[in-house]
Amino acid sequence: MENITHIEEENVEVFLTGGTGFIGKKLTQVMLDRGWGVRALVRTPGGANAQLLQKMGAQILEGDITERDSMRAGMAGTDVVIHTAGVYELGPDPKTEKRMAQVNIMGTENVLSLARELGVPHTVHVASVVALGETGPVMRDETYQRQVPCKSTYSCTKTKGYQIARQYQAEGEPVIIVNPAPVVGVNDHSTFGYALRMYINRVLPPVAWSPESIFCCVDVADLAEGIALAAEKGRDGESYMLTGQSQTLREIFQVWKTKPGRFIPRVWLPVLLALPIFGELEPIQRMIGLPAVLSRETVRTVATNMYYSSQKAQRELGWSCRPADVMWHEAIEGEIEMMEKREGQSLVERLKPLEGFI
Repeated sequence: MENITHIEEENVEVFLTGGTGFIGKKLTQVMLDRGWGVRALVRTPGGANAQLLQKMGAQILEGDITERDSMRAGMAGTDVVIHTAGVYELGPDPKTEKRMAQVNIMGTENVLSLARELGVPHTVHVASVVALGETGPVMRDETYQRQVPCKSTYSCTKTKGYQIARQYQAEGEPVIIVNPAPVVGVNDHSTFGYALRMYINRVLPPVAWSPESIFCCVDVADLAEGIALAAEKGRDGESYMLTGQSQTLREIFQVWKTKPGRFIPRVWLPVLLALPIFGELEPIQRMIGLPAVLSRETVRTVATNMYYSSQKAQRELGWSCRPADVMWHEAIEGEIEMMEKREGQSLVERLKPLEGFI
């Protein structure tokens, strides 16, 4: 299939799911900077993140991807649908597990089926490298298929959502898939984001595990640009890895230690020992008002190589990303600057993302 530019530089109307999320807010800014119109689906129009999108220049539309008809009016007549909505958490409680399945699986089916019904010319589905799974120590690309079982509820639900999108592609629908690596940036809600704020607040435990696990984390701003490029230049029926420079977990912590904080791994635990230790911490974290950032699912997920290549996206989309050390330094410096906005907050509040900020 020939590589074609899907949409023009101007007069583009985008229907966006997940706009109030970590990736979605940055993506909204990238698209508005291109002069595109953004219709952002939000569950709570009065919320701080939804209001931020509106101030940025997006049109906010109340709805929920688990309620298919709530998207109909907003999606109708758009040039492209970009589906970033998803529920992410490692070590979720049963209520969150249920919501995760509803959003990541049923929500994906709702978005893609409605886009097909309404004849939207192009759809970009934002999946994840976890949908393809463990790579081992060998670099893999878009042709790789899962070899081992999922390590978390999140990876299982994202895998099923990815499989739904692949089925739509197989049926000839104009769907493009992007698979980001773990995403890094200021105000991140992921395990890495919480761990980074624990580091800055000097409460990250001085223990770790799986020092040689390989990650290809990607900066959130670079990812947002890659998603927009996929909408502009991607080929229908294709998938693109949006992954950064590879690092082992040991190398990531070495970069962290060049910035203020306190984390020097004195002990690298065996995975079989880390599992019960962090399992005991799950209810304690929930009791004090945090997600179970340090959990059995976290242990299993970190003890996994996610070694993927972005060469196809670089070649076909003209995408690039910043070096890993630059990405981490910017994230740490940004979180330190963000601490000024957290004056008077408790420690638990300082560990959470701030609402209403990119």
